[in-house]
Amino acid sequence: MAFAITQTCCNDASCVSVCPVNCIHPTPDEPEFGSTDMLYIDPRTCIDCGACADACPVDAVRPVDRLRGSDLGYAEMNRQYFDGEPADNSWGPPRFPRSLPSGLTAPRVAVVGTGPAAGYTVQTLLRSTDAEITLIDRVPVPGGLVRFGVAPDHPSTKRIGETFAAGYRHPRVRMHLNVEVGRDVSHDEVAAHHHAVVYAVGASGSRALGVPGEELPGSIPATEFVGWCNALPGVAPGAVDLSSERAVVVGNGNVALDVARILLSDPDALSRTDIADHALAALRTSSVREVVLLGRRGAGNVACTRSELHALQQVPGIEVVVDDVPGAAGDIANADPNSAAALLRGLPVESVDWAAPPAVGKRLVLRFCSAPVEVLGDERMRAVRVGDGAGVRDIRAGLLVRSIGCWGTPVEGLPFDPETGVITNRGGRVGPGTYVVGWAKRGARGGIGANRACAAETVGALLDDVAELPVPRGGAKEFARLVRRRRPDAIGRQEAEAIDRAERLLGERAGRPRVKFATVPDLLRAARSRR
Repeated sequence: MAFAITQTCCNDASCVSVCPVNCIHPTPDEPEFGSTDMLYIDPRTCIDCGACADACPVDAVRPVDRLRGSDLGYAEMNRQYFDGEPADNSWGPPRFPRSLPSGLTAPRVAVVGTGPAAGYTVQTLLRSTDAEITLIDRVPVPGGLVRFGVAPDHPSTKRIGETFAAGYRHPRVRMHLNVEVGRDVSHDEVAAHHHAVVYAVGASGSRALGVPGEELPGSIPATEFVGWCNALPGVAPGAVDLSSERAVVVGNGNVALDVARILLSDPDALSRTDIADHALAALRTSSVREVVLLGRRGAGNVACTRSELHALQQVPGIEVVVDDVPGAAGDIANADPNSAAALLRGLPVESVDWAAPPAVGKRLVLRFCSAPVEVLGDERMRAVRVGDGAGVRDIRAGLLVRSIGCWGTPVEGLPFDPETGVITNRGGRVGPGTYVVGWAKRGARGGIGANRACAAETVGALLDDVAELPVPRGGAKEFARLVRRRRPDAIGRQEAEAIDRAERLLGERAGRPRVKFATVPDLLRAARSRR
């Protein structure tokens, strides 16, 4: 028996550091780390100790002999990764945790954001220093991408949030939620009360298609769809119109697959997740029976990961077909065995009549070598005009979801590079006492686990600078008074925990992990319930 890593892998390499035989790859020292869809266990070297399973924060590591059904495919994926070239199981040089130089006062650090990049930053600071940490977030609940960006039917992935929450409850961590830097307090004011400020604000914007009609009602970015599913405050319950039989998703990465899967899944199955109540109600009455994924490049360049594509193909009741555009069948036949495109082998490749209504049942159509050139409609969209090697054709649809990547947004008072969509930085340094981490630092690429190494680099830069950090003029109590004066409805850790308890209690009554509050007023009422 050996262990295997499965779909929910978050790539944070917690398993790598505990493996006694170094059989999990790629490691953070190897070039492929961060570019592979998941980590893999070499079954020839694994000694079945189970240390990796204990260390995994998202329950992605399983004994091979306990895999069942569709999960058996992950054992083969782990084995295939090491085909042809055995893994190098030799140890690299040891790494020792950073620490503050002796004699220096522990810094007071503000971390703006509470998502994965912030979580790993807080973990690193707590382990390496005696720093006092102030967490600031514009929404009334912590979690960031884990709460609002992970698909609701991926509960194991969401478990990483429990690891971050443990750090947020540390006695050296203070929390100010429902507070926005740039609106309620300025960057200069935050900096005046802390030795350093670390921005972990993610990339909340969306890339535009740049085609006529893309702003018509019915055309939305994937960030809005995912926020709608996850009860993100500010996304209206009616933001997604499901009255049409066909929806088009531009892109074929993991987020695009998430959108397609949610649109086509059985609502009864979703009712056992933490999906927003308004989304679940809309999906129960949805007319959508077919989702078309448009990929600009050929099947050999499909952007999703093997694990996500494999999981999608196992969802009951969904037929997956490939539109027979020129070259699609050949690309699939010639795909590298370890690529996601290889998983398309065996799927039907057929011509789709876009002038006809969708076929009976629920169907996902993968259409490659195609790009939208115009969104057609008057008061709302009615079709997507698509260009391919054979010309243009119209695909009738009432919903278009643009899943072509996220984009950072500027923070008032900080330099911003509009060409890359990131806060201008060098290795995480923005300016004296100011740092950045996560997608706001490196762009919207890499999954949750990629933020661990990113946070280590940024915190390392902060520690290198610690002797020269600006001395704050005010302390933590003065900053708390400033926040209360500017934002009377700001909430702290105890109120956030009250929200968590209330959501879990509602979920327990409904047979769900939690029932999320979807608006700021509802969240604040739950926060005040602690009194």
